[in-house]
Amino acid sequence: MTHDPRRAAAGPEAGHPRTTAPDKQRPLNVVVRNYAIVPVDKLSLDVVARRSGLHPDLVRRFVTLGLVDATRDDSGRLWFGSGAPATLARIQRLRAGLPLNYASLGLVLDLLDRVSELEAALRRSNAGSRSDESWI
Repeated sequence: MTHDPRRAAAGPEAGHPRTTAPDKQRPLNVVVRNYAIVPVDKLSLDVVARRSGLHPDLVRRFVTLGLVDATRDDSGRLWFGSGAPATLARIQRLRAGLPLNYASLGLVLDLLDRVSELEAALRRSNAGSRSDESWI
């Protein structure tokens, strides 16, 4: 026999006394906290390593090679910009896709950044024209 919740609430014949007035519900204790949404300026080495899925020593090596930008505080700890995990993911994708060492990837990253800048400048210059082939 299956349990039918409509039947269980039917009344005394189902074994449950029927109440005429709804029970008073207890007020919920709700705590509302407001947090200011502030962009994070700096990320620590541990946070960057965790977000990128890399070992902190490898992240330090990338800083030494100049592949990712970081600053040091007075105590010598590394601090990264908010885009560092994305840069590290880009480095890993390039390393997996190209048979290059990490030092060579620095040149590839610079060239790709330059191509992106030139494409953005081209889009801005063609913003008023109807044809994208005006530069050909």
